[in-house]
Amino acid sequence: MKFTLYQDSRVGGRKNNQDRLLYRYTSDALLMVVADGMGGHSYGEVASLIATARISSFFADCAKPYLVNPAQFLLDAFLDAHETVKALAGEHPRPPLTTCVACIVQNGQAWWAHAGDSRFYLIRDGRLLARTRDHSYVEGLFQRGLLSAEETLRHPQRNLVLSCLGAQENPRIDRDSQNLQNGDVILLCSDGVWEPLREQTLVNSYRLGEVEKVSPKLLDRAQQNAGDNADNLTLIAMRWQGTDSGPVTVSNFPATIFDVAGDQTGAAGTSPVMLDEDDIERAIADIKTRIKTQ
Repeated sequence: MKFTLYQDSRVGGRKNNQDRLLYRYTSDALLMVVADGMGGHSYGEVASLIATARISSFFADCAKPYLVNPAQFLLDAFLDAHETVKALAGEHPRPPLTTCVACIVQNGQAWWAHAGDSRFYLIRDGRLLARTRDHSYVEGLFQRGLLSAEETLRHPQRNLVLSCLGAQENPRIDRDSQNLQNGDVILLCSDGVWEPLREQTLVNSYRLGEVEKVSPKLLDRAQQNAGDNADNLTLIAMRWQGTDSGPVTVSNFPATIFDVAGDQTGAAGTSPVMLDEDDIERAIADIKTRIKTQ
């Protein structure tokens, strides 16, 4: 596997960052995850942390070194993350919630899944090949022809999400897949990135596939467009370079070269770090304690 990956997360104009991202890979499979803790809900940042940690742990258990069924893995991993996040708060009236989007790349093919309005894009030769459709009130109106694309950007309920991890009801989890070609760009991002940008602007930005150069400028532009009230901005952008073995480039201040034969985990603003079960359990215990004292 050969690929270049850029990842970053910015607080924007908010007081704290409720987004979380994670990439992890073996010699044969790559996992990428972006989760956006839902604003206005208690400890959204913990919900997004637990979701990414659970999916990462699930990947470590299943990718030996490849996944037998990537599509089924994504469904099972999302449901596992959902049940874990839901268990944090029990019957608390404002439980931790998070949207999530994840992608597996294996054997020259991408599989992706999402719940909510964090998005997946597949860009080839400067054109949009595939993207997820938001689980949101406004997207439903658009799909039924009741709103134009321009009207969705200004609608007062554009941030009303209809599927997420952690709610009492089971999430809607949509999945899809596509064979990759050399030079394809995969982008996973929270709504803080895509909402302030026209879709064609986003797609055109990656027409050359240089994700380590394009992505910081794209984040700058999204944050500038959003202004002082910019949401958290989080993205993972990956340029696919084929199935041959070779070095992997992962960039975020500064670029780092990893051996593709190893098992690596990375998160925004950190060196690669393994999220083990003890870390997850400590986070769960902490959020339970804080919610009970409210």
